[in-house]
Formats: sequence, structure tokens, C-alpha cells
Amino acid sequence: MALERELEYGYEGEYAPSRTSERARFLQRTYGHLAGAILAFIGLEALLLNLVTEKDIARLFGGGSPMGLLLVFAAFMGASWLAQMFARSETSVALQYVGLGLYVVAEAVIMLPLLYFATYYVQDRTLIPTAGILTLMVFGGLTISVFVTGKDYSGLAPILSVASMVALGVIIAGVIFGFTLGLFFSFAMVALLSGFILYETSNIMLHHRTDQHVAAALMLFSSVATLFWYILRILILLNGRD
Repeated sequence: MALERELEYGYEGEYAPSRTSERARFLQRTYGHLAGAILAFIGLEALLLNLVTEKDIARLFGGGSPMGLLLVFAAFMGASWLAQMFARSETSVALQYVGLGLYVVAEAVIMLPLLYFATYYVQDRTLIPTAGILTLMVFGGLTISVFVTGKDYSGLAPILSVASMVALGVIIAGVIFGFTLGLFFSFAMVALLSGFILYETSNIMLHHRTDQHVAAALMLFSSVATLFWYILRILILLNGRD
């Protein structure tokens, strides 16, 4: 997820511009790889939802016990860190793609319980596609606003860093003490992830190294996937109130 990601991510230096054509190719490759990662995630998730059972998920996530959930969360954070390190490799292009693939797999696994619940336990079958459409609308709107205005959002880094640590602490406390993170927290996370998307998009547009398109795609995919998770969670919670 986006919370454990590094905020400073492969800058070229303060306004060290590449040639316009080089930056344009970098942006095309970045968003092309992002689209590929999203499609791979959808395909993998669809496969898992048709293969695994509720018992399989329960075993994978430690039966829902706090210790089991914390171990799974720690494993996800470790896999995310490793994937990001691979994706930033300067010696092997193949290793960069291994990193992106590893992260897609990690996201598919960590999101499996929520998607399984939405697929088999919620009567409204439109929730998942609706969450996907809303996620693309939010991401698309934020992306367009950055590219149209050309605004530099790098100043958001300290705010996002502190907010991420607070959110991570709340999530861990919720697992340990068993309290539910409700609608307010989910909406707050959507706002936080929107801030990440603004920050990351402006970095990609203005600062990011043009030879690191795989790492840039992974960074954006992390935010988009986490945004989808919380939007889907909001829709499920609202559906349960009907």
C-alpha cells in the first residue's frame, strides 16, 4: 500500500529539465506501465477469486487473529520495500520488472479478503466495478489538474509523511485492539491518497528521472490500488447501512 512507500523518489534535482521529447517519452512509458500493472492486477485478482476458498483466505491471514494479521501486514510491507528497491535498480532492467510484478502480486494478495467479501457476501454486484470507475475518475481528475496547471506539489512531502505515520499507527492499533476503522477513517484515507497522487504526479512531470519509468509506474500503482481499496470499503460500509 502507499503508506509504507518512501516519499522522496528518484528526483533529478530541482528543476533539472530533460529535453521535452525525452520527458514526453518517459511519461508515455510510465502511464503505459501503470495501465499494464492495473490490468495484470485485475487478471490476477479474478483468477484468485475463482481459485481460493474462504478457508484458504482464513489460513493465509492467520485465521483473523491480531498476530496473524500483523504478520501478514509486515510481510506485505517487506515485499513492498523489496519491490521498490528492485524497481529502482540501475543495473538491471529485468530486475525493475521483477519489482513491479512482485508489487502487483503483493497488492492482489493483501486485497483478496475485501474483494472476496464484496464478491460473495454483498448482494450488490456493482460495488467492485463502481469502485473501479470512481477510482479512475479521482485519479484521472487529479492527474489532469496537475498536467493542466503545471503546479509543483513537492511541498506536500512533510504533510504526507506525518499523515502516513499517523494512519499507519491507527491501522496497527485497530488490528491489535480490535476496533473497527469506520467511514470517517476511509474518507480520510481517500483524501490522503489524493494528496499522494498530486505529489507523485507533479514529481513525475517535473522532477523524476526519465530512466526510472518502471519505478514511477510502481509508485503510482501503489496509490491507485490503495485508493481503490478504500473507495470499495466505503461503498461496502454504505451498502451495509441500507
